[in-house]
Amino acid sequence: MLQEIAGFILTIHAIEQQGETYLEFWLLSDKGVVKATTPAQQLLFFIKQQQAKLAQSILAQHNIRFQFQDLALSTFEHEAVGALYFATPVQSYLARDKLKQQNIRCFEDDVRLTERFLMERFVYGSGQFVGLMDELDNELGYGQMDQAKVKSGHYQPTFKLLSLDIECSEQGELFCIGLMSHQRKCVLMIGEPQSSEPWLHWLNDEKALLLALVEQIHQFDPDIIIGWNVVNFDFRLLIKRAALHKVNLTLGRGHQAISWRDARNEVNLGYVTMPGRVVIDGIDALKTATYQFASFSLEAVAQELLGEGKESEDIDNRLAQIEHDFQFDKIKLAHYNLQDCALVLKIFAHTKVLDFLTLRSQLTGLELDRMGGSVAAFSNLYLPKLHRAGYVAPNRPVDGGLASPGGYVMSSKPGLYRHVLLLDFKSLYPSIIRTFKIDPLGLVEGLKSPENAISGYRGAIFDREKHFLPDIITSLWQQRDQAKKDQDSVRSQAIKILMNSFYGVLGSGGCPFYDTRLASSITLRGHDIMQTTAGWIEQAGYEVIYGDTDSTFVHLHGITSDEQAQLIGHQLSKNINLKWTELIAKDYQLDNYLEIEFESHFVQFLMPTIRGSELGSKKRYAGLKRSAKGDELVFKGLETVRSDWTPLAKGFQLTLYTLVFAQQDVKQFVKKTIADVRAGRSDKDLVYRKRIRRRLDLYVKNVPPHVKAARLADEQYRARGKSARYQNKGWIHYVMTTNGPEPLEFLNSAIDYEHYVDKQIKPIAEGILPFIGLSFSELTSSQLDLFFAS
Repeated sequence: MLQEIAGFILTIHAIEQQGETYLEFWLLSDKGVVKATTPAQQLLFFIKQQQAKLAQSILAQHNIRFQFQDLALSTFEHEAVGALYFATPVQSYLARDKLKQQNIRCFEDDVRLTERFLMERFVYGSGQFVGLMDELDNELGYGQMDQAKVKSGHYQPTFKLLSLDIECSEQGELFCIGLMSHQRKCVLMIGEPQSSEPWLHWLNDEKALLLALVEQIHQFDPDIIIGWNVVNFDFRLLIKRAALHKVNLTLGRGHQAISWRDARNEVNLGYVTMPGRVVIDGIDALKTATYQFASFSLEAVAQELLGEGKESEDIDNRLAQIEHDFQFDKIKLAHYNLQDCALVLKIFAHTKVLDFLTLRSQLTGLELDRMGGSVAAFSNLYLPKLHRAGYVAPNRPVDGGLASPGGYVMSSKPGLYRHVLLLDFKSLYPSIIRTFKIDPLGLVEGLKSPENAISGYRGAIFDREKHFLPDIITSLWQQRDQAKKDQDSVRSQAIKILMNSFYGVLGSGGCPFYDTRLASSITLRGHDIMQTTAGWIEQAGYEVIYGDTDSTFVHLHGITSDEQAQLIGHQLSKNINLKWTELIAKDYQLDNYLEIEFESHFVQFLMPTIRGSELGSKKRYAGLKRSAKGDELVFKGLETVRSDWTPLAKGFQLTLYTLVFAQQDVKQFVKKTIADVRAGRSDKDLVYRKRIRRRLDLYVKNVPPHVKAARLADEQYRARGKSARYQNKGWIHYVMTTNGPEPLEFLNSAIDYEHYVDKQIKPIAEGILPFIGLSFSELTSSQLDLFFAS
């Protein structure tokens, strides 16, 4: 029976049957889960019409089945194109390779069938599906739709989540698997049955454990499986152990097997595919939502977000604890296993990161588990509009393209100031795109008909009417304004990230629409806007001490009250916005969407110098920000916000700046800090924590301290009959000793206290003390006298 349903797309796969290709959708709908299969689809890419006869001859010589059709489309060079159609991916890929070998350019040959099918129908995340529908099969657990046709639609899903976590030995032998949803929990444990909770299931061996996992996944029947490093650790290992025991991991809906694909050019990274279910890693999801943490370990993130963590005696050596508990206290290990599952569920709920990914999918068409994907998001939105305007997309630059200018950064005026205003342009790059009509199609049409067009940079000219990106930005901007009114922070953040990604996409050699004229017309326009704005501020009688990309710092001379500073901030932003509106209307006959905002008032502000120089630094400052919520100490680019400085340095800088901004004496504090370090009273704060980003054996010419410490640690582990811990990346905790860097777990030498005085305390002190008339060397020389006298 023909039916229409609204649904959210969980997964989509191309299926080959009898020489034809079909698309298989798994949907979440009000009718439950539905598997919808389309009629046979054709893959396609474009070639120039003038090369069509040669192309057809080449394909015929290689017995490649195809169809060709001339189209009313052209390249950006205004050359007519046609489309080659193929029944299967193999034929399409083979044709593409053979044609390129004969120097025939293929356009949009890297657009996947699934992506093209959805984008050309303007289907993003959710859609309306019409087809021959079977009733829900209770035994299968899902309905089926054949001959499905799809169009755009809106459907808000409610997902069933399952948090998964495995515990294993250092060699990767499975011990147990924890599974937890909001309704129930389960731990599958290898071992002799013991008296335990009903959720603890005992299995004889690894093979039985894996088979039980398959059964439990189908009982939970999740739409989304979440975890911490769940793809590249948990599922990678599960697939490896399943292959060892010849177990078919049919975890997908319809009992379809999961599959693994290694990432290109990345070691130990890959992707898992599970028909009808989505696997989302918590770390990748939070990074995509622009969360930042000093460490992305589950313990660190849970402590920072939730104020709770794992119940373990020794977090840093938990592998040894896990192996011990598997031997002697399996019930304790089961509770530990479940706690990891629970923490991930709580983090997802606390951050609403799944709402973020869902909205991103509905805005751009990106799959829920697609991390990054800015180029794909842009193409999904832009390509179908471009086709309807009569063009096909160009190819990516073979050489990666030319670098485009970066954001504007002015030379700073170092000093310790009172009353500094921060004025920020609201979403500067998107507003430049919107105001000056910067757009790939607009560039093509502007160059073709330059009369009455808008001048850009580096030879760019943009059409006033024919463009898409400014309108896409406008729509997103309006949606974000509404989200702010609705206090929908998730939606607002998703739209902000998407809008801000468009500049980066246009300046990326990995994007088919890359053109240095596009990116330069954004950044160089930004340079002019920042410089012009600074000039207007100076003309008004105020001093601009720094500018960076979209931010301008203004020092107010002679101001004595906070109220006066606030009034000036609001008046300045109002006047600047009026000036831009007038200038853009007069010089370009365009509407102005640039908007500068009075963002912050610093009652105390430090603009430091470059170390060892009298020149002002860039992207580094500190200030005491005053607002209705109270005072807040802000650091940008300084030691307290960097992960590679010790707790000693961060604590010292925070207290020192607080004292300076409060205009209190700092001499005794500096001296006491140094004395405490030299006396061993600050040892717990002297630990460096650094990430190893490559394999240890790849560090040859330049071997930094943390790598030396990691190599020492691995030598000690091997000497004790254990596997090396740091060879394949990771985090190392180490201390600088009189014999160089040593790992914290194998610390044998005396701590080099003078290293910490010279390399951690001194740079921070010298960054601010000269501005209050003090010298670190004088303070330390008197401190040395006291130290040796004692």
